[in-house]
Parts: sequence; C-alpha cells; structure tokens
Amino acid sequence: MDLEPQRRMAAKILGVGVHRVWMNSEYDYRIANAIRNEDIKVLIKDKVIRKRKARGVSRGRARFYDEQRRRGLRRGHGNRKGKKTARSPRKRLWINKIRAQRRFLRYLRDNGQLKPSVYREFYRKTKGGFFRSVAHLRSTLYEGNYLEKPRKK
Repeated sequence: MDLEPQRRMAAKILGVGVHRVWMNSEYDYRIANAIRNEDIKVLIKDKVIRKRKARGVSRGRARFYDEQRRRGLRRGHGNRKGKKTARSPRKRLWINKIRAQRRFLRYLRDNGQLKPSVYREFYRKTKGGFFRSVAHLRSTLYEGNYLEKPRKK
C-alpha cells in the first residue's frame, strides 16, 4: 500500500521531514483512506501518526576522549592544533611566573631574611623580567650573599 501522499501531508502538518513521520502499520487501511489534511489531523490526534524524535550527533565518543584527556592521554604532538602559545598564552605564563617570584620575595622579607632595601631592588628586577624562575632568583640571591645557603644536616 502506497502511503507516500499521506506521509507528505503529515510531514507538512507536523513541520518535520518525511523521514521523521511514524505511521502505525496496524492502521494502514485507515491511513490510506485519509485524503484530506483534516483526515491526517484526526489521525495525528488519535496518535496513529506521530513525529519521531530528531536524531542528533552522538557525544559518546567526545565524552570518552575528554575523559582520556583528563587522565593526560591524547596530549602528544600529533593531537595538538595551534601554536604553543595558543594552548598556554604568554601572558598566563608570565602571570604565574611573576606571582611565584613575588611570593618568594615576600616570604623572605617577612621572615627577616631580606632587608627591605634588598627586597625592593630584587622586586624591581623581577618586574623587569630579569629572572627566568624562582630557582634563578634564589641562586642570584645566594651568589650576591644576600641569603645564606641552608646547611645540610
């Protein structure tokens, strides 16, 4: 039994494509006799004709990959897109570095290991980007005899 015209009419009424129209096969004869829009609307009301749920793109694989990335996998060179600085911006790296160095200087000053004048001098150098890291800052303080090296027990 060819029900294509009815399927087309139902699709138009339901506002979906023809492939999303579901017709109950037990009522084929009743559907075949529906030749007007009003007849189709009655069948829709009686739930003989319904619209199917829209099929989306599954996120299952994406969730799986996201979970793997959280575990540190799929992070190698072959999986990267964009520049190194796109993945971790230069500004963010600078902020992290400067905060660590300032925190270290503040700690030394507050514990009385650095004079305020020396603190100020190194604070300015830090701001100017003189030190690569906290380790570099620490080694410079040791070399200039501003700090005593901790003795090994």
